[in-house]
Amino acid sequence: MTERMAALVGLYDTSSLLQFCTEESVSLTSSPDGDVDDRISYLEQRLHLQEDEIQVLRAALADVVRRLTVTEEQCAALGKKTPTRASHCVSSLPGRLAICNGLSASTRRNAGHSHLTRRETSTGRGKHKEAVFSADDGYVRMFLRGRPVTMFLPQEVTDSYQLHSPATLPPHKLKMDWVYGYRGRDCRSNLYLLPTGEIVYFVASVVVLYNMEEQLQRHYVGHSDDVKCLAVHPDRVTIATGQVAGNGRDGKPLAPHARVWDSVSLNTLHIIGGFDRAVTCLSFSQSNGGGYLCAVDDSNEHMLSVWDWPRESRVSEVKCSNEPVLAASFHPTEANLIVTCGKSHILFWTLEGSVLTKKQGIFEKQEKPKYVLSVTFSQNGDVISGDSSGNLIIWGKGTNRIRSVVAGAHEGGIFSVCMRNDGTLLSGGGKDRKLILWDQQYRKLQESEVPEAFGPVRTIAEGKGAELFVGTTRNCILQGSLANGYNPIVQGHTDELWGLAAHPSTGLFATCGHDRLLHLWDSSSHQPVWSQTLDDPAQAVGFHPSGSVIAVGLQTAKWLVLDVETQEVVTCRSDGNEKFSVMAYSPDGNFLAIGSHDNYVYVYGVSDGGRKYSRIGRCSGHSSFVTHLDWSHDSHYFVTNSGDYEILHWTPSCKQVTSADQVRSVQWVSSTCALGFQVFGVWPEGADGTDINAICRSADDQLLATADDFGKVNLFSFPCSHPRAPSHSYGGHSSHVTNVTFLHGDAQLVSIGGKDTSVIQWGVV
Repeated sequence: MTERMAALVGLYDTSSLLQFCTEESVSLTSSPDGDVDDRISYLEQRLHLQEDEIQVLRAALADVVRRLTVTEEQCAALGKKTPTRASHCVSSLPGRLAICNGLSASTRRNAGHSHLTRRETSTGRGKHKEAVFSADDGYVRMFLRGRPVTMFLPQEVTDSYQLHSPATLPPHKLKMDWVYGYRGRDCRSNLYLLPTGEIVYFVASVVVLYNMEEQLQRHYVGHSDDVKCLAVHPDRVTIATGQVAGNGRDGKPLAPHARVWDSVSLNTLHIIGGFDRAVTCLSFSQSNGGGYLCAVDDSNEHMLSVWDWPRESRVSEVKCSNEPVLAASFHPTEANLIVTCGKSHILFWTLEGSVLTKKQGIFEKQEKPKYVLSVTFSQNGDVISGDSSGNLIIWGKGTNRIRSVVAGAHEGGIFSVCMRNDGTLLSGGGKDRKLILWDQQYRKLQESEVPEAFGPVRTIAEGKGAELFVGTTRNCILQGSLANGYNPIVQGHTDELWGLAAHPSTGLFATCGHDRLLHLWDSSSHQPVWSQTLDDPAQAVGFHPSGSVIAVGLQTAKWLVLDVETQEVVTCRSDGNEKFSVMAYSPDGNFLAIGSHDNYVYVYGVSDGGRKYSRIGRCSGHSSFVTHLDWSHDSHYFVTNSGDYEILHWTPSCKQVTSADQVRSVQWVSSTCALGFQVFGVWPEGADGTDINAICRSADDQLLATADDFGKVNLFSFPCSHPRAPSHSYGGHSSHVTNVTFLHGDAQLVSIGGKDTSVIQWGVV
């Protein structure tokens, strides 16, 4: 037995794996004057290499243990007594490695066969290891970052399954139905009313045209990444939008650019490039038919350029400022005058031929503000700016000098100034959240205040008559008037989103994120039923099968349960010391399983319709944080995935199931685990295991949707049990898509973006 063990260990030369773990390998030979940041970056790269090597080492050791287990079982079958050295090896492995992903090799039907049986096939050889299928042992093995992930087939499909069988596209497609949210937290001048009665604004990579009367949205989806600015042509039909650097439809890097498009047909008319990092400001010329478009990018010099956009040719370009530029706008009556403002400056640019010359605003006796935040133009041609000191400054037409000042117009910064058609001026405050109306002599006429829950004013758009639209820094859009107050017509999240759950019997769904907000949405009215501010950032959410309560997992190792009707907290508890990644009730409603980043799953008994909880135990076995969890239809088992690609099975009593035959044919409720035989086809070639953040199956067992790290929602046919299955892919999000779920009835799908804070509702057609 000792010789066999030595021979098996010899199959894996670990010397190469441990080379990165030596002290010598992480030492740096830089000079004393070396860059500290470079040294830190180098050490971080080395750390990632060590983590990869350790993962491979763990997989190799786990396979050695598996082989030892088989050998011991053979010896036991022959009646030989031998010490259980495999179990001793298991206890000494780092992080309690799972054997065959938690399933005992005792389930092998032909233990005498070699590791690769005569019927084991692969999809080919290449740089990345391909999936292999063993019909004799009834498993498919795929590889993520070089680590094997073994998935056992249901008994009834083992004999007929073929790894090479072609997979088909899903019978349905997705259509963008509604986009929740608005980007007001860090973008300005991005809300306008069009002659069609639609307001236009953006969130993530989608530009939304929203008709409030008809409760309809249209979407311009030409962009591939975050939209940062928006301008409306004097014809009120043509629109320009600018984005950050992103990726094209083919996945290749795409430089930041501006797109000019038609708001009626939603067709792209022109694409203008040549920018660095992002396009942050856009403005059409006003007095020459709108033939010019000025733009400011996000380079270190914040380059200002002027374009003959119908010809897609650059007229002029110049360094604008080394400081951030917050606004750029053509003068409405002087065709060749552009005003830009930002940190510690306001600049007046004159375009003569192809040359831009500037004059800096002279503050003279007026104290120079830290930021000039906003700019507009009076009917007589004066330039009006709002600054971080709360002052309105009027600059004389055609000059760079101050004509008059309204000192202390607001408490704190003035984020927006809007000249109304009747010649009166509206200003919007940040700190004081006030909207103030000024007459043509800049005397205060009227004021109102935006409710604190919606945040400071970011931008103002004039509506019909006295109607106003107000965008706020908390990503809300309000509709109302100075006299009658404001009501939210668009609401959203303000920080990274991860939690998403569909109501079990209605069209409601819940979202939560790092902004400490929990929203319960109605997919029909597209408005929140209610919103709750939590004490801590939230990470996960799940509905009880009755739909009467909802469980929320926080980043502070606390979790709570709220009554859906009253929003009252039913219970609040704490487990471990890490954030929770998943909250899932069993189908019968008698158990709650909570996956944590401390590698454990906490299980609670549930009674009284989700109002009483008693802890059953803690599932211990994963060697990395828990990522996904799904229950069986009969509530007798649940399955979990972890950050190191383990698949473990459990009973509600927290006992790990180590027999493949016991669970290989179990039917799972929603296929929300990204690793498993019926879903492994969703993984792209060369996937590193973190590419797919969430997965969900439709209730009719026809469709499988995934949320990936490339800003895409992907739709597959279910089951998806062949490598690299074909899919329909949909953009709209501009960062990693963190979660996805089908709503009740399967007619709609909801996805949430991470840092883009957007929630997108898709129709299944």
